[in-house]
Amino acid sequence: MEVIRRASHAGSWYTDNPRKLEEELDGWLSAAGLPKSSDVRGVIAPHAGYSYSGRAAAYAFGNIDPTNICGLVPHCMCNDVCNSAKYLTNQMMLFRPTLSVIEELKATGKFELMDLRVDEAEHSMEMHLPYLAKVFKGHQVKVVPILVGALNAESEAKYGKLLEKYIDDPKNFFSVSSDFCHWGTRFNYTHYDNKHGAIYKSIEALDKMGMDIIETGDPDSFKKYLLEFENTICGRHPIGVFLHMTKNCSTKIKIQFLRYEQSSQCKTMRESSVSYASAAAKVDGE
Repeated sequence: MEVIRRASHAGSWYTDNPRKLEEELDGWLSAAGLPKSSDVRGVIAPHAGYSYSGRAAAYAFGNIDPTNICGLVPHCMCNDVCNSAKYLTNQMMLFRPTLSVIEELKATGKFELMDLRVDEAEHSMEMHLPYLAKVFKGHQVKVVPILVGALNAESEAKYGKLLEKYIDDPKNFFSVSSDFCHWGTRFNYTHYDNKHGAIYKSIEALDKMGMDIIETGDPDSFKKYLLEFENTICGRHPIGVFLHMTKNCSTKIKIQFLRYEQSSQCKTMRESSVSYASAAAKVDGE
């Protein structure tokens, strides 16, 4: 019997009306107006409700040329487990897992299987699936969902090493799920450097410092930044794994951020916001 992973956040985090959802995605992708490139091997994109981050996410997914890609590897935030033997669905497309790759990863002894209830409670990957369904509509693709937990630096490097060969294959594509700064007392994070002016400008400067470091492709520098500023980037560990992959793979890959937004512009310590940043990881031809 086939087990279906429900689109458990449809109807709350994004619309459960397929036609309306497709219209929204079309609108955001059209507004981004980005040229598609076969050099894109991965993206970093937000995973908040679409009313907050849908527009920003288009600047990641709008870069993708789906022509030669047949395998999708979504990285999200949870435990270091590999999901298998179930199908992933959203309102527009049924995704099937790539069982051969999943078995390959399981054979390393470094991955575990995730319970369906845990999977459906987790939103990070699900928020990428409608965009992936839209971009890959009409193309035969399968997925290898990998959830990345609170890894230390050594483990991030280890998983980056395990996965680096897959990013060398142009038929594979990685979708890394992360929001950026979660600011405010409700997030227990109120870093503020008044030299930047208003609070939201300080948050932007902090986020963009991290984005600049990610663009260098250096996982050690990113880790130092996180240790110094403790920025609440929820997908910092999958980003760290991805940086180790791109640093050590045979293909020269460059990460570039294309969009940055905040859910609101904080001006007092009573307010809160979440930041969203979208990037594309492309083969560097220089």
